[in-house]
Amino acid sequence: MAPPGAAVVTGTTPGQLPGITQPVPGVFSMFPFAGTQASLLFFAGLPTMPAQAMTQQATRHARRVYVGGLPPLANEQTIATFFSQVMSAIGGNTAGPGDAVVNVYINQEKKFAFVEMRTVEEASNAMALDGIIFEGVSVRVRRPSDYNPSMAATLGPSQPSPHLNLAAVGLTPGAAGGADGPDRIFVGGLPYYLTEGQIKELLESFGPLRGFDLVKDRDTGNSKGYGFCVYQDPAVTDVACAALNGLKMGDKTLTVRRATASVHSGQPKPDQANVLAQAQQQIALQLALQGAPYYNMMMPGVDNGMTMPETPTKVVCLKQVVSPDELKEDDEYEEILEDMREECGKYGSVATLVLPRPKSNGEEVAGVGKVFVEYATIEEAIKAKNSLNGRKFGGNIVAAVYFPEDKFLQGEYNVEPASS
Repeated sequence: MAPPGAAVVTGTTPGQLPGITQPVPGVFSMFPFAGTQASLLFFAGLPTMPAQAMTQQATRHARRVYVGGLPPLANEQTIATFFSQVMSAIGGNTAGPGDAVVNVYINQEKKFAFVEMRTVEEASNAMALDGIIFEGVSVRVRRPSDYNPSMAATLGPSQPSPHLNLAAVGLTPGAAGGADGPDRIFVGGLPYYLTEGQIKELLESFGPLRGFDLVKDRDTGNSKGYGFCVYQDPAVTDVACAALNGLKMGDKTLTVRRATASVHSGQPKPDQANVLAQAQQQIALQLALQGAPYYNMMMPGVDNGMTMPETPTKVVCLKQVVSPDELKEDDEYEEILEDMREECGKYGSVATLVLPRPKSNGEEVAGVGKVFVEYATIEEAIKAKNSLNGRKFGGNIVAAVYFPEDKFLQGEYNVEPASS
């Protein structure tokens, strides 16, 4: 019955709302009120998660930081108080007055904690605190394993503010931490006997690091044989990857590549060849200065040694090209000389080409059987060496290696270049 004064709706079945299709008997309808104003009333009565709580959940991965290597007596309260005070001291509290830390979860057995900040920006600022002294111990500050860089980039700044006053808490800007970001490098295949300092010295041959993180076993503290690093100058990222990837270290082979997908080619640009050459020379020099045990361990040609990549020069030496007998006749010598000049000229401007030949009196001549090609630039020499090595010339498989420029200029062709 309709209440007094209400219009009587005709053509409906008792218990059915007007304009609603009656469900077929025996068929379950999940949303019986869909498409009507009644649906708003129906869902309004259901418990829903507040918008603020939904936002906090979605940003939690970007608002938390991992803190490892905690001192034995650390607890949730001391951690929260310490990091809130430190964040205030460096000017990292961008959300206004109050404590930056809103929650701490600690694993006493493993000596690490997850510290949750108020905002994404404050969590990024906290990344600058890596290496800070907490209760007499230097702690590690990292992103948690569930951190999603691409998603975090849409939520707020992903790098610490450059205006933080790190000196107020005894830290040097850029000295530690921050092994995250689009130019993050994965370094795998590291021998377990290498110390963290030795690995950093190798990596820093290409430039100062903004962050370095050697992954260690939580129980033993020993290296797991891999880590991550980020250079202060992103321009050397691909140079370092190209130079170090595939490097032999004892019975290990390094795997060095970008840790995240990138539009970069993964190969050094031509204008970075000089940086690559200087870095490789610096690597060899640093290893030589490490002292006898480390030097013997790392240098090529010895047991457990590291085969250093060749240092590029403007001079390429082609070995196993011709035999001394092929160079005795003038006509044949000139023909081979012209063929080599034409072939080597495909890769750059040939400044000088030397093809030593035996003397008629039988006197020994240095460099017979080799071809020495000086290019105008190191970039051209690199291209030629990579292209000519392994090629066939007159039935012979060519071995192309770099040759010392000073020895070439002095005509000392008896120097045996490094094997390819």
